[in-house]
Formats: sequence, C-alpha cells, structure tokens
Amino acid sequence: MTTAAEINATRAWNRFYADGTPKDIDLPAGSLYDMLEGSANRFGDRVAIEFFGQELTFAELRSQVDAVAEGLRLEGVAAGTRVALIMPNCPQHVIAFYAVLRLGAIVVEHNPLYTASEHEKQFLDHEADIVIAWTKVVGALRSMSDAAVPSRVISVDITRAMPLKLRLALRLPVAKAREKRAALVGPAAETKRFEQLAKYGPIDPSYPRPTNESLAVLQYTSGTTGDPKGAKITHGNLWANARQGAAWMPRFTPGAETIYGLLPMFHAFGLLLSVIYAVHVAARATLFPTFDPALVVEASKKHPATFIPAVPPMYDRLARVARDGKLDLSGVIYAISGAMTLNDAIVERWEAVAGGRLVEGYGLTECSPVALGNPFSDERKTGTIGIPFPSTDIKVVDPNDVKREVDTGEIGELLIHGPQVFQGYWNRREETEAVLLDGGWLRTGDLVTQDADGFVTVVDRKKELIITGGFNVSPSEVEAVISKVPGVAECAVVGVRRGTSQAESVTAVIVPEYVDAGATPSPAEAPGSTGTASTDAASAAKPAALLDDSPKRFDEQAAREYAREHLVEYKVPRSYVIWDELPKSLIGKVLRKEVRERLENDRSSGQQTK
Repeated sequence: MTTAAEINATRAWNRFYADGTPKDIDLPAGSLYDMLEGSANRFGDRVAIEFFGQELTFAELRSQVDAVAEGLRLEGVAAGTRVALIMPNCPQHVIAFYAVLRLGAIVVEHNPLYTASEHEKQFLDHEADIVIAWTKVVGALRSMSDAAVPSRVISVDITRAMPLKLRLALRLPVAKAREKRAALVGPAAETKRFEQLAKYGPIDPSYPRPTNESLAVLQYTSGTTGDPKGAKITHGNLWANARQGAAWMPRFTPGAETIYGLLPMFHAFGLLLSVIYAVHVAARATLFPTFDPALVVEASKKHPATFIPAVPPMYDRLARVARDGKLDLSGVIYAISGAMTLNDAIVERWEAVAGGRLVEGYGLTECSPVALGNPFSDERKTGTIGIPFPSTDIKVVDPNDVKREVDTGEIGELLIHGPQVFQGYWNRREETEAVLLDGGWLRTGDLVTQDADGFVTVVDRKKELIITGGFNVSPSEVEAVISKVPGVAECAVVGVRRGTSQAESVTAVIVPEYVDAGATPSPAEAPGSTGTASTDAASAAKPAALLDDSPKRFDEQAAREYAREHLVEYKVPRSYVIWDELPKSLIGKVLRKEVRERLENDRSSGQQTK
C-alpha cells in the first residue's frame, strides 16, 4: 500500500492534472513590471482593463503606469518605500499598483471599507507615509491619530475612469444621480489628485527596476496565528503563482480571454487573479467596484466572461440569474472558487448554465495565495481542496511533531513548499519562525486529511479564525472592541456554522456586568438571537465603559452601533448571546472551542443557553 509520504514525495497526484498541465512551471526571472511590459509588447492593442464600458489597452496601461511612476518618484517614492493603496476595484488601482512596483517600492493593500481604527492599526505597523486612496476613504484617514496619518494623501475619484456619458449622468441635478454620485465620490480637499501624478511624463527607462526577489506587497492577513500582520510577498512569489494558475487552466489563449474582476483587489485572491494573472495572460479584466449581478448582466452583453474567479455565494447568485435567462454564462470555460467550502448544490447549479467546470481551490495569503486546487478534469473531487499546483509540494504532519508525516486518512496539519510561499511577516521575527520551517516549509495551521489519490480535505482550523463571506476574522480583534462596550464583563467571539455549510456567523457571547435581581433570560436570548436588558444607547456608545466603575446593563443595540463604528461590516457580530459564565482553562483562558461547540449543540437541539 502506498503511504501518504510516498504519494507526496513522488507527486503521484499529478496524474490527475488536466491535459496540458505540466508538473512544474518555469520560474520567472524578472519583476512584475517586466511581466506587464512583456504583455504590452506582445498585445499592446488588446484591451487590458474595462470599467463600465471604458477600455484601456495594454499599451495605454503601460504608458499610464510609467507616467504615474514618475509622479510618485517626484513625491519621494523609491525602492523600499511603503505605499498604501486604499481603493475598490477600478483602473486607477491597477495603474497605481504597477507604478509603485516599477520604482521598487512596496504596495500595502488596505480594505476601503475599514473603519479609521482598523486602518490605523495597519499604518502604525507598516508606517507608510504616502497613501493613494479613494475619495470616500480620505475622511477616515484624517480621523486617525497623528502618529498614523500619512503626510501625503493622493486621492482617487473612481468616476474619472468611467465613460464620459456615465460621468455626465452622475452629475445630473436629480435625486437619483446625486445619490449614486454620493456613493462613489467623497470630499478630498487638500489632497493631490491621482491625475496630477501623470502630468510629468514617463519615468526614465534607465531608472533601476526591481528584481525577482524584491519585496512587492505587504498583504495584511489574520494569517495562521490569528493576529493581523503584514505578509511579505515578492515579485517572484506573485509571478510564480500567476504562472501556476496559467498552467492549471491550459485551455486559455493569451490575449484572447476575458476575466471578470468580482473579487476585491485588496484581498490576496482578487489581487492575484484580476491584477497579476490577468496581465500575465494578457486577458481583458472587466472590473466591478462591488459585486452586483445587475452589473455583471450589463457587462456580459458586450464582452462575456471566459473566466470568473469568485466565492461560493457569488457563484450561487449568478447561476440563479443565468437560470432565469438574464445572464449567459455559456462562454465561461473556467471558474475557481476559494475562501470557503464549495458544495455540490452550487456546483450543479453553476454547471447547468455555464460552459465549463466549477472547482474549488485552496490558498492563504502566505502562499500568494493559491497552493492547491481541484483539476479541471473528470478527476476532480468536489468537497476537497484538491491537489497541489505545479512546482508545489505538501506534507501532512502530526501538528505536535512536524517531523512525523501522518498516513492517508489520518488527520494532520498541512505543510506547503513552493515558489509562491511568502518571505515572512513584516517586523515579526518570532511569528515568522513559528510558521516557516527549515527548508521553506510553511505551516498552514489547517488540519486536513489526504486520501489515497492525494486529494486533500480540510477538517478543521488549528487556530480559531472565523471565515465569513470569504474573509478571515480574528476573534481577539472583535473581542477587544466588544469588551469596551458598557455592561460587558467578559466576552468570547466565535464563528458558528450556518446550517450545513462551512460559512460561519460571527457570534459574541456576553457575560454582563449586571442583571436585574430575579430576572430570567427571555426567548430572545436563545443562541443566535439577542441579548437582554436595555439602557440608554447614547451613554452605551461611549467607547470606554470606563467613565465610572459601577456595574452597567448590557445593551445589544449599543454594542452593534459601537462595533460598526470600529469594525468593518463582516467582522461585526451578527448574534449576541447572554451567558452567566464562559468556559475557561485552569489558568483562566477562555476556551473558544468549547464556546463554539456549546452554541452549535444548543442550536441543533433547539435548547436555550445560559
């Protein structure tokens, strides 16, 4: 019988690769700017970016990148400079990304929906002194502490990348137009406009270029250890991962495909596929600033997609629209799902209306981000995360003894080795040493099993991150916010699975400071519903219940308002549950696993938890 170690050592699983997929890729030798330049030289007149019908060719993209790079150079950006990008999906985001890289500087991606306090945490860590930000974000940046606020803010009006007709429509003196414009544009006085960067002309071609080993991106992630940190990813890591993706989809014709950029570019998955892979294969990247099936329907009328990378809920919604005859997906050859488990029902619904298979992949920011995937062949196994990409090796080991590889069917921790594995965490040596082992093996923190064919299935996460909507949520980060709400004595934040899916709902379990004598929990306090008492919402909105030491009642509405003020929406708890006490270890540590199990057990049995 072949052991798991033998399967992985010989890469026996590559016999299941789709026809045309190689066992190994040719590793890139240059930078991501060199990649862009190569596509522009070969496919200069092909469309690189489409945004609400406005098109930008590869030649035009390179020209604008060179011009903005010169503008940034005059702003003092040089090799090693961190430049924060805070934008939704738009052409300016792509241009800024490659312009920063042209200088050998480092892109730091931020979620444009973050609150000021969430942005501040990242700025205090990476210390970028220049930011290219969507006008809707400028106000939040200015409300950060003096220690975090960058001295140079370059504002981006995303409507300037739209067709003139649409821009004029947004300026009509009617309520609907004003409402749409207000959602897209914010005040940005006393900032330099993005367009001003390009007025100085192209950068001198002799200006030094970054190398394959140069740091390209700091991608913030909750990572494998729960605490958000900046993953250091090189030009070589990202270009190699793009080449691995191209090898995984051998039916793609360079210069002839259309990718729909539905995934946010600040997320590692969206960044790789919409910004890097799309340029590598010289595809048309149709960008969407937000996921809206109506926008997809409209875009598909002129240029239907041939590749749609997304997450399961997106595929489900689009498949339902196509089923109703409003969207033609027959030209979609490839669809790769990530971030959460893909179930059979969504696959069947999608493949009934699409022109090709929908498969699940696996990755994490530390892998740039993709490492495994189901093959685009009859050998795929829905429900598993597939097999390793070309030039990628894995081990499944005893999490308490990483030198011991477990056998097929036995639960172990997944280790990954390949050209896409990151270089460590920004200014965090100990955390880096904890996950990067000798020889460059990455500890993922995910517990998996591997079958006799080499296919891997995720069983559980070693750590306690919550996955909701495809994003990682650190329980500690949410707990730090909820603990400041008046009336909260203790809290534990966990992810509770919704139904039979792997998607989780952020749930806060509260031990209140004060409960009326003789009061008993109401039906609304059952797991997954609401908390108890009421109090004055205005006083509860105060960030520190620290104005006095007297016990206070817990007010769920105040907690929700405070959470939304300090956390991006997907991190805000969806449910609040009141308990008398939290399960703890002998040393007083809250046992989140027991909290989650108790909630799930009580929910499945319909019991009330106190």
